[in-house]
Amino acid sequence: MTSVAIDIGWGTILSIKTVVVLAVIPAGAIILGYTFLLKMMSHMQSRLGPMDPGGFHGWFQLIGDGIKFIQKEDVMPQRADRRVFALAPAVVVIATFMVFVVIPAGPDLIVADLDTGVFYALAVSSLSVVGVLMAGWASANKFALLGALRAGAQLIAYELPLLLAVVGVVVQAGTMSLQGIVASQQNGEIFGWGGIGNPFVLTQIVGFALFLVAAQAELTQAPFDMPVAESELVSGYMVEYTGFRFLFFFIGEFGTAFAFAGLAATLFLGGWSIPHVTDVPVMNVLGPLVLLAKVMFVAFVMFWARFTYPRLREDQLQAVAWKYLIPIGLANIVLTGILKVVF
Repeated sequence: MTSVAIDIGWGTILSIKTVVVLAVIPAGAIILGYTFLLKMMSHMQSRLGPMDPGGFHGWFQLIGDGIKFIQKEDVMPQRADRRVFALAPAVVVIATFMVFVVIPAGPDLIVADLDTGVFYALAVSSLSVVGVLMAGWASANKFALLGALRAGAQLIAYELPLLLAVVGVVVQAGTMSLQGIVASQQNGEIFGWGGIGNPFVLTQIVGFALFLVAAQAELTQAPFDMPVAESELVSGYMVEYTGFRFLFFFIGEFGTAFAFAGLAATLFLGGWSIPHVTDVPVMNVLGPLVLLAKVMFVAFVMFWARFTYPRLREDQLQAVAWKYLIPIGLANIVLTGILKVVF
């Protein structure tokens, strides 16, 4: 009877964690991103339209857009592969939500503390390209197919610098567990001084910059938004999608942006930790707030770049990845390894 009670308790806790991570966190990320970051960018660009609906700073904009998407007709091209066309948005959203499973928000606030958490996060984040290719192929539209092929080539190219940026952190921390990486930053020292721990953004600033650039390209956000270039491909692989299916792609974009921001905050900024604060109950309360602040900072930088820089050409995009980011990432790994051995 005791073992049965323990099993039920473990299953209940896991179910609660899974529901929170796969429902509350992505929903909160979308709401915060849509209402806070986009309105912040609207202020920076003096775009006052979204500030009007719903009183204070246009709080009704998110609800209005949701209602608009839901009530639109679900149109499907006559020659489309209907099953693949319908599944593609779900694949993108599921791949996004799976990343949140291993991002810790506190000492106990994590669904699965995997020993290979970094590997898992990068692996499942790359699954979204499958949904993109499914959408382009199944749409029976040449613009959608071209956009999907562009996205596939872009995501494959920028997966490499994204991975190389993370390898430096793994080498320095000596673990692929995201909780272990947080602990390494919380309890570490910089040249013998541990006043602020050892946030890897100081020693891995090159890797942090690589991660942000590669993540921007993985999100297909400006200046890397060629797969959905409206002036060339009429929204690319999403051109035939309407209503709630298009909304799924939109949710996937914002959810992935916050997933990458959460990974960057965990890998380079110490995640949920506060240096020298080791009380577990306290950090289970403060940890999510600390992580949220860091995530919002990283997301702000990513969206700032999105609304600032113009779109690159396709050849320029590939040149940035293969000629610059990948060699810099390899050099950063070599330098990190040398310093790890010496010191």
